[in-house]
Amino acid sequence: MLKKIGRLFVIKTRFEAGLIIYALALGACDRGLHYMEQFPGWGGKALFVAATGSVFLAGAKIFDCLRFERERSEAEAASAGTP
Repeated sequence: MLKKIGRLFVIKTRFEAGLIIYALALGACDRGLHYMEQFPGWGGKALFVAATGSVFLAGAKIFDCLRFERERSEAEAASAGTP
């Protein structure tokens, strides 16, 4: 039962990854706007860029992990198919 629930939290496709990255970006932009209200001027803009920039790094890591998982499963399938 726990495995079934655990599978819900696994990103399997690039589409799912894109949806998660989109949600992260919306949250980061909202947080960045709050930063710009709390810290007017250069400081707020710098925090906005830091908040949204972290989404770029997280998104790249998610896509890299998906590619790695796909390549690993293909390699395992190829090695299992050859005697």
